[in-house]
Amino acid sequence: MTPNETVRIDDLPVRDELRGKSPYGAPQLDVPVQLNTNENPYPLPESLVARIAERVAEAARGLNRYPDRDAVELRTELARYLTRTGKHPVAVENVWAANGSNEVLQQLLQTFGGPGRTAIGFEPSYSMHALIARGTGTGWISGPRHEDFRLDVAAAEKAIAEHRPDVVFITSPNNPTGTAVAADAVLALYEAAQAARPSMVVVDEAYVEFSHRDSLLPLIEGRPNLVVSRTMSKAFGAAGLRLGYLAAHPAVVDAVQLVRLPYHLSAVTQATALAALEHTDTLLGYVEQLKGERDRLVTELRAIGFEVTDSDANFVQFGKFPDTHAAWQRILDRGVLVRDNGVPGWLRVTAGTPEENDAFLDAVRELMKEQER
Repeated sequence: MTPNETVRIDDLPVRDELRGKSPYGAPQLDVPVQLNTNENPYPLPESLVARIAERVAEAARGLNRYPDRDAVELRTELARYLTRTGKHPVAVENVWAANGSNEVLQQLLQTFGGPGRTAIGFEPSYSMHALIARGTGTGWISGPRHEDFRLDVAAAEKAIAEHRPDVVFITSPNNPTGTAVAADAVLALYEAAQAARPSMVVVDEAYVEFSHRDSLLPLIEGRPNLVVSRTMSKAFGAAGLRLGYLAAHPAVVDAVQLVRLPYHLSAVTQATALAALEHTDTLLGYVEQLKGERDRLVTELRAIGFEVTDSDANFVQFGKFPDTHAAWQRILDRGVLVRDNGVPGWLRVTAGTPEENDAFLDAVRELMKEQER
């Protein structure tokens, strides 16, 4: 074989369940308005940038040493944030942190899933649940939803009883639809899961700060098999930080440490996250602005004539389109990038700044005119 000979993935001895699959990702195109990845559109305030620089400089003086492998100071501050905003007391022993909520989910599946075990999610939902399951050798089961994308509790209970999964994913608010799940629905599925196996129930709350509903965090009380996962990527406007965390019974925190990589959170990551937590009030102020813009998008899109799914997230799912990709392309041709998530007939737009949202609404008004011709 010559050095430049073409070798494809299928020519390598990869695992069978990975063959023919595509990696997770969204188009990163250079267009004026990018509303496709659910990022917070507001840059960090200068006061926070300066504080990050101070904390990182302090951390840099000790980079010849490994970081705190248990991230105790960071977990303590995350517990304080959860206690304040989640309306439920949380201690450091209840919290674990990792490189983005995706690593949190991966650690949970490495611990409670794996070869010979299964996980279930109710789709359409966050596609990384299935991808991480596949990557950890966990069998994936696609559960049902109602046609309006609400969680079908009765059908979900039936699926759990039939398949007896080891891990159950409940996403609230749900990505890509934006729909939230009521506490009584989570409790019903938790009871079904414990009767079936028992199994772990993971509530993915990546977008909860944008919700009209309260967090489901209080449900962890007295339920050792229930986990709530979070991220700093959305509400904290820190997608580039890569910091996710969970809240659960201390035994769960102990369990995931069995699979964590040594010193998995760098000193710089911990310092940056701690600085962001010092500016919680300012950052949550941006969240309130985005909630208002999100609600405006829902109202305006419906007024234009689109079908719109009720949203508790920082994005809106809208449709319906006879050719989803063609609609996505026509919006892109007007300088606005939205997301085609593969849900037939539907697209998703992230709530941006008022100016970005105006540009998007102008683009879809033109699209609607084209469809009416």
